[in-house]
Amino acid sequence: MLKTILMVIQVITSIILIGSILLQSGKSQGLSGAIGGGAEQVWGKQARGYEGVLSKVTSVAAALFIIVAITLVAIQ
Repeated sequence: MLKTILMVIQVITSIILIGSILLQSGKSQGLSGAIGGGAEQVWGKQARGYEGVLSKVTSVAAALFIIVAITLVAIQ
């Protein structure tokens, strides 16, 4: 029963994660842009509004996905 519930949560989380990643705007600036963009997020210059919400949803969904995946492996 617990395994089934976790598997359903895993599917829902993966759908949310895929959707939130696809809805984010592309920031393809090459390697230097990726490094600079990552540094801006670390130092608190994250976008507000729609992009900020999508970023937070993506982070929470990714964390939940990893936790549920590890839990599913542990209970097998």
